[in-house]
Amino acid sequence: QVQLVESGGGLVQAGGSLRLSCAASRTIFGIVFMGWYRQAPGKQRELVAAMTSSETTSYAEPVKGRFSISRDNAKNTVYLQMNSLKPEDTAVYYCSVQVQSWRLIDYWGQGTQVTVSS
Repeated sequence: QVQLVESGGGLVQAGGSLRLSCAASRTIFGIVFMGWYRQAPGKQRELVAAMTSSETTSYAEPVKGRFSISRDNAKNTVYLQMNSLKPEDTAVYYCSVQVQSWRLIDYWGQGTQVTVSS
């Protein structure tokens, strides 16, 4: 079993920056996909940044040019650098890792709150 633990959330003023971290409890083999999602109150969870096993990245339109996903294999950690934050970025942010084992397995973190004040 793998545990993912997010950290780095908090309260920031509009225009500020935060870096979220997602640390895995052990080295994960067979990663297909890593992603950062967010869920604002009353809204569905949405994918905001993704990275494939070949490190191809993609971003949701609202965060393009402001957010950046990266990984540090030595630390078993995935990051989300968030710049030029806006009040509409306020949400709980979750990381997810999809692994190809004998079947596809999705692991999720517990979420970290990001609040952007205007």
